[in-house]
This record gives sequence, C-alpha cells and structure tokens, in this order.
Amino acid sequence: MNSVGEACTDLKREYDQCFNRWFAEKFLKGDRSADPCTESFRNYQRCVHKAIRDKDIPIEGVDFMGPAKDKGHGD
Repeated sequence: MNSVGEACTDLKREYDQCFNRWFAEKFLKGDRSADPCTESFRNYQRCVHKAIRDKDIPIEGVDFMGPAKDKGHGD
C-alpha cells in the first residue's frame, strides 16, 4: 500500500521491510530487544506529517501511533 504522501512511499516501504524482518527474525523467536526500526519509522512519520499539512488534511485531535509518540514532529 502506498503512503498518504507520494514522496513518503519509499520511506514507508523501508520501514515496513525493516519491521517485518525484525518481527519475523527476532521478536517471534523470543528476542524482545529494542525495535531497530525506530529511526526508519520516525523518518516516515515526519514525511507523513508534512504531506498531511501540505494537503491541508484536518488532523486536529487525531492521536498518532508510533514509538514514544514523538511530540516534537520536527521537519
């Protein structure tokens, strides 16, 4: 599935691949160590937030999921 922002699709795929690899190769085998994909997720999240702002999609009051729910979305 593509991202909400066309420019974010590659970042989404990068994160999805990282997460799926970690989940299958580590988590499901009992390794509960930290998710190594946090930085990939944050890069994707920043891109999505920018795309949402650029498209003037109202998100007031929407709670976003993600590692540590980064309050400072940075750009």
